[in-house]
Amino acid sequence: MKFKIDTKEKIVVFRPEAAVLDANLSDDFIATATQLPELTGRNLILDLTLIEKTDAVGVEAILTVYQKMYDNNFSCALTGLNNTLTAELKSASGEMLNIAPTMAEAIDLVMMEELERELLDGLE
Repeated sequence: MKFKIDTKEKIVVFRPEAAVLDANLSDDFIATATQLPELTGRNLILDLTLIEKTDAVGVEAILTVYQKMYDNNFSCALTGLNNTLTAELKSASGEMLNIAPTMAEAIDLVMMEELERELLDGLE
């Protein structure tokens, strides 16, 4: 799977360059997105602008990457979703997802959660 990575101070933006995220690409997507060396100590934004179509396995792959970030005490946000993908993710997740219509809003969401964690860690 081809992808682009943009590394910022506390964020990695990961953008798959494929029109379809299905069962054929889902394992590669999960492995690549969760094992990026740039991701160490950083939050993740999944920019899914180029994904036009997905299947149930592809949706599950996105949710797996999303959950792995939170399991490791980092944040994740999704941006660039079309209406169909947004609906599929919302119906499959059963929980709240950080879905932002723009990259700037995705960055804001992730940075607010980062600040929240820092403040809560300071109180303990």
